[in-house]
Amino acid sequence: MKPVYLDHAATAPIHPAVIDSMLSVMQEDFGNPSSIHHYGRKTRHLIDEARNVAAKSIGAKENEIIFTSGGTEADNLAIIGVARANRHRGNHIITTSIEHHAVLHACEQLEKEGYQITYLPVNDRGVVDVQDVKNAMTDQTILVTIMYGNNEVGSIQPVRELGSLLKNHQAYFHTDAVQAFGLCSIDVVELGVDFLSVSAHKINGPKGIGFLYARFGTNFSPLSFGGEQERKRRAGTENVAGIVGLKTAIERSVEEMPFKTKQYNMFKQLIMSIWLEEKVNFEINGSLDDTLPHVMNVYFPGTNVESLLVNLDLAGIAVSSGSACTAGSIDPSHVLVAMFGKDSKRIASSIRFSFGLGNKEEDITFAAKETAKVVKRLTKNK
Repeated sequence: MKPVYLDHAATAPIHPAVIDSMLSVMQEDFGNPSSIHHYGRKTRHLIDEARNVAAKSIGAKENEIIFTSGGTEADNLAIIGVARANRHRGNHIITTSIEHHAVLHACEQLEKEGYQITYLPVNDRGVVDVQDVKNAMTDQTILVTIMYGNNEVGSIQPVRELGSLLKNHQAYFHTDAVQAFGLCSIDVVELGVDFLSVSAHKINGPKGIGFLYARFGTNFSPLSFGGEQERKRRAGTENVAGIVGLKTAIERSVEEMPFKTKQYNMFKQLIMSIWLEEKVNFEINGSLDDTLPHVMNVYFPGTNVESLLVNLDLAGIAVSSGSACTAGSIDPSHVLVAMFGKDSKRIASSIRFSFGLGNKEEDITFAAKETAKVVKRLTKNK
């Protein structure tokens, strides 16, 4: 049996159509988009086309799309950019304790600069309470940044309700949609968000490219300085091949979204049915409802994260955990700690399965059965 990759939430393979579109650009379209001659105009046209596709995919306008190097830069541009440009209106920012580190570390940097950050808790399903956000808001709040869907457990946040809550408040609303984009239908106007982050390599596009939606009229400062690219909001010669690859990945994701959603939910049911048949002791972290279709975080009582990951890798199955394993020690998943408390046994015994391009039913069946063998072996003497 060939190795099975079930870590698509970390990064996803590039689709052949994306590679083809990028290869054509790298071979033929080398012009600088800022140049006024034919070579520059051609690459500028490619960028304009991609911007149009990106905008349409979320119900935005073309001038509201800023191409970035990925989700991390998009998050930083929104969070730090808004904070620094709006210091005169307040210094308070609200986020949650389960955000991606691109958001959490950006907030930690702002704390060093004198901003006040409120890190809200979540329930045991990994969802923030809208009332908690409302209670935390003050006349000094200038930004609320809460992710659309969590990368570790898949929990979807009440973004639409938060957008309504913030409609008549001065605070801008940013959501990190890196994991949700391409699998959830997103309309920035309906959601009421001011900023939204996307990364290409999560949707079978290339690494090193993404975009930030910034609603027209929002006030934020650039983080890089140089040329006048991206309407002076993000300096630097554009990554044309990457942008074209992102365009192709978006087009595919939009077209295949209904099929992928149905398929990944079926994969979850298949895995659980096999584990139940094999009498494996397991529990889902979070919920199977209101969750990202491709993410499945599972607690196996009596096991250890590192042992699970190593044994599954030896069996040809690539999965991950929310923990960073270094030098034989585990940095606990901040998401699971937020959901269950730092003393919960789940923290040291949970792994994440995430589905994507190339996964077939036979792959999932194989992975489920091999996981059952590993878990039984690790808990045999427990």
